[in-house]
Amino acid sequence: MKILAISDVPSKALWDYCTREKLAGVDIILSCGDLPKKYLEYLTNFTAAPILYVHGNHDGSYKGDEPGGCICVDDEVYIWKGLRIMGLGGCIRYNREDTYQYTEKEMRRRARKLWFKAHRAGGIDLLLTHAPAKGLNDGDDKAHKGFETFNGLLEDYQPSGSCTGMCT
Repeated sequence: MKILAISDVPSKALWDYCTREKLAGVDIILSCGDLPKKYLEYLTNFTAAPILYVHGNHDGSYKGDEPGGCICVDDEVYIWKGLRIMGLGGCIRYNREDTYQYTEKEMRRRARKLWFKAHRAGGIDLLLTHAPAKGLNDGDDKAHKGFETFNGLLEDYQPSGSCTGMCT
């Protein structure tokens, strides 16, 4: 399976020069957040592959106007061709001005709400997030801290992959 993972900054190679050939062979596109709505919608013109996304901390503009042709998997366990994907977007709360920011407790509560769906699906294969797991490529500043909750999910479910964006 060929997966294209995108996050935070639109790729000039895709935004300015996208063709069907560039995305040929891509089975699924996973967006880890903070990409413009118009960029995600633009990519739908060049592929039949589903575009799944979680919200980044700067995706407040999506509220009520989500990217057309794309599938939001935030707070879901989404199954695509047998691939079980748990989506948990957003980042550690560092201010009250932006949306999709969570305390550790809030993220843990969101993950717990997905337990039954994950259990019913037989587990998860991929954890799709915007923020990293704590200690795995996270930064020192508040906006780039990882969630301890994600470490627990990775340990409990042992997914074969994880796709993480970074807050910017």
